[in-house]
Amino acid sequence: MSTQKHEPGMARAETSAPALNRDILDALTTVIKRAGSVADSIATGFGVAPPDLLAIFKLDGPLAMKDLAQRLSCDASFVTAIADKLEKRGFARREPSQRDRRIKNLVLTPEGVAAKERLMAELAAKMPWCYALNDEERQCFLGLLRKMLDTPHPDATADAGQATQQ
Repeated sequence: MSTQKHEPGMARAETSAPALNRDILDALTTVIKRAGSVADSIATGFGVAPPDLLAIFKLDGPLAMKDLAQRLSCDASFVTAIADKLEKRGFARREPSQRDRRIKNLVLTPEGVAAKERLMAELAAKMPWCYALNDEERQCFLGLLRKMLDTPHPDATADAGQATQQ
């Protein structure tokens, strides 16, 4: 029996509507697969792998390679391989950090900035939320995504406590 507190009017999802939850999971996985296929196709058009494309998207200015690894949720050694590919294509360059010269930042070149602009235009034309939803619906969708990402799982603290006791 759970003693977790929930917001008023919010039932636990696993008991409130199992068919609805399955339908959401099915639709979400389909959207993710479709988005992945679009990303793969765009990456191929740019002559890079999908992770390289995601790195271009994440670079808004000079960024330490270890910080890029965190943004990409990958190992720093993988970012080194990405940086190598982006440098080879002329999309990025490494430069020493102004604050700590031991740290290498990855910076988009003018060609990389242009590629990022083309990337954003292609994404806007091909991602389902860009062509199927109007501005108000996209704002709502973004709000719902952020709410899900920002809300800790209700059992997260209990799970963490159990893990440390084992």
